[in-house]
Amino acid sequence: MKTYKETQKFDQWWLRLLLAGVLIVSILPLYMMYREDGFDQDYNWVIFLTVGITFVVVILFFLLRLETKINAQGIHYRFFPLPEKQIPWQDIEECYVRQYSPLKEFGGWGVRFGLNGKAYNVKGNKGIQLVLKSSKKILIGTQNETEVKNVINSYKDNIK
Repeated sequence: MKTYKETQKFDQWWLRLLLAGVLIVSILPLYMMYREDGFDQDYNWVIFLTVGITFVVVILFFLLRLETKINAQGIHYRFFPLPEKQIPWQDIEECYVRQYSPLKEFGGWGVRFGLNGKAYNVKGNKGIQLVLKSSKKILIGTQNETEVKNVINSYKDNIK
């Protein structure tokens, strides 16, 4: 049987540009005060804390990734740095690839909760829709619609 693996990152050019802009805007006041020798010792910690938090958030965006693996045991997914989750085939009622609207259905990208269940997505509008026997719905984004469909179809007999 086939094993499918996919890793997706937030690597859209416009997101990188936005994050770079946010980082520059947060560092700019620090640079200007340093040049003008206008540091007020009482408020240094606020400026450094703001720049530090912004820097951590920007780095986190570059580290975030969605990892998906489909094999004979089931569907495994992980939104790094969160722990990996596995859904065995026997727990799945339905499994198929579908088109969705990230903004309308889930309010955006990332780990999201919506009326249609939970979504793990990074980019695009295609995803693996899982309907579990417990009636929970999970959508896992994918960039390889055709390949995922083929792998899921090869495991259809495992879904009971």
